[in-house]
Amino acid sequence: MIDFPEVGKIQDDFLKSHVFPASGAVRGEVFKGPKYGVDTSVVNITESLSLITATDPASLIPTLGLKESAWLTVHLVASDIATAGSMPQYAQFCLNLPEYITAAQFDEYWGWVSTFCEELGVAITGGHTGKVQGQNSTVSGGVTMFSCVETNSVLTSDMAKPGDDLILVKEPAIISTAILALSFPETIANACGEEVLRKGQELFYQSSAVQVANDAVSLGIHEDGIRAMHDATECGVMGATIEMMMAAACGVEIYEDRLVKGEVQQMIGDLFDYDPLYTVGAGALLISANAKHSERITQSLAGKGYPVQIIGKVKEKEHGMLLMGKEKKQLKHPGTDPYWNVFFDSLKKGLK
Repeated sequence: MIDFPEVGKIQDDFLKSHVFPASGAVRGEVFKGPKYGVDTSVVNITESLSLITATDPASLIPTLGLKESAWLTVHLVASDIATAGSMPQYAQFCLNLPEYITAAQFDEYWGWVSTFCEELGVAITGGHTGKVQGQNSTVSGGVTMFSCVETNSVLTSDMAKPGDDLILVKEPAIISTAILALSFPETIANACGEEVLRKGQELFYQSSAVQVANDAVSLGIHEDGIRAMHDATECGVMGATIEMMMAAACGVEIYEDRLVKGEVQQMIGDLFDYDPLYTVGAGALLISANAKHSERITQSLAGKGYPVQIIGKVKEKEHGMLLMGKEKKQLKHPGTDPYWNVFFDSLKKGLK
């Protein structure tokens, strides 16, 4: 029997052996159900109208702050909806709060959750709220968002096709770098300098993929441009690439010399001994685009101020997943994102 990982997101083998075989009733209107590498589900309500849903953890990270935790809670799941080609419209929150939270702290946290939802046009339609004895996790429940859209406008990450160009918009390790910089400022300032600390902290509000996904969709979808999108969360850009290709049953070639890690991300990654390319990178967006339109798409997104690069080519599944550098290397999913151990080990060590 395949066992749980010690920490982090469950991977493909466990899902296939434990989760996917037990998915409740079979209903014909479910167009996209649970699938590895696909962060959204799609239910076809009518012939022309579909319901997109996505679920993610709710964040409550004391070292980060209540406002910042609320931002992550809203924008991480909103980013998933946005990668399906739609802005989120409705949300349900299940909050299992730690015992130490006071009414005043909850008011601040929830006030920011409401504000960030309002900014995105998201109505909060219900949920559950309570305190849980012994709850000390930075995950304080879950959030589900919904959007009703025209069926022919839906994108999912498994729609990539061989021949597409793979585009990376924004840099890797945005959110992991920002959280570490906000959580352990003295450690980073002493080792890397105040300028690196400041730039690392300033990355925080770039950790949403909502706007960049919306900008990308405006450039055309399906045969006219964007075929599929996937935000770079667990295990970063490289993990997201592997997930996306597995979902689409495709291979891929990644050009190593086009993988820019970001100076600040690399310096903080070196300090904590992890590779930014394999570390949670919410905010960065992978796009599989019809190669006929990829140059137009990259130029348009660059014109809006986004760092953007064609980093690879989608291939047939039989080609495999390869990192093309001085030598060809097989791409392998790391399984567990190094961020989790880095963050909690740093807390245990008392880093400031």
